[in-house]
Amino acid sequence: VRTLWRACLRGGVGMCCPGRDATCAGRGWRADGAFGTCFCDEGCRRAGDCCHDHGHACPAVPCVVGEWSHWSGCAEHCKPGLRLRRRRAQQEPRNGGEPCPPLQESAGCLRYLDLQGRHCGHEHVPAFITTSEYSKERKQRAASPLWSAEKEVGYCVEFRTESLSQHCALESRPYARWMQYLREGHTVCVTCQPPAMNTDTQRCSGDGHNADGGKILHWEAVGNPRCQGTWKKVRQLEECSCPPVHSFIFT
Repeated sequence: VRTLWRACLRGGVGMCCPGRDATCAGRGWRADGAFGTCFCDEGCRRAGDCCHDHGHACPAVPCVVGEWSHWSGCAEHCKPGLRLRRRRAQQEPRNGGEPCPPLQESAGCLRYLDLQGRHCGHEHVPAFITTSEYSKERKQRAASPLWSAEKEVGYCVEFRTESLSQHCALESRPYARWMQYLREGHTVCVTCQPPAMNTDTQRCSGDGHNADGGKILHWEAVGNPRCQGTWKKVRQLEECSCPPVHSFIFT
């Protein structure tokens, strides 16, 4: 009959060590069924040399994170840039538990009011776009008193992509992975809404207003200026209905 030594649990307390610690060892039956030196550190799970009672004495505790903060504002006025949101680790992982997911995310943005409160959308000829995932958050942050919070304004423009740079498909940063789904010849939907919408013209810069279907228009992905290309306007609609991966917003 095998005698189970309490290698990790001693005196009712688990001997649990972070990382790989050669001093955090005991002698007894290992998880693989062999008898001899075994370990009670976090690294033993990967090495396969944990003591038999490691799971009981040192249960894995996963990371627990809180809710995301609101998105920050753009770092600069009238210039494509990045905004951030963060969340905190409420419980750090222990004993080889699930590590924490990213605690910070970035997203492209463009602030259309200068320091004097003047609209500067006319300075941007290309259409600056980002994923529609951030449209709801941006509506909440639209602080311009020129827009009524009770009135929904905006429109959708369909484009057919003509060309795009290779840098879009190579993008792998978490906040910019949406760029990988841009393809030549696909129809995409781009929503125009405040604060990208000019309060006087009620249009977004680069939306192809008055352009016929044969005119080549330029676009650029906010967050990666090397991801850019051309498209042709198909039509303007009240609301967009493209699949999420082909849905964007003017920024």
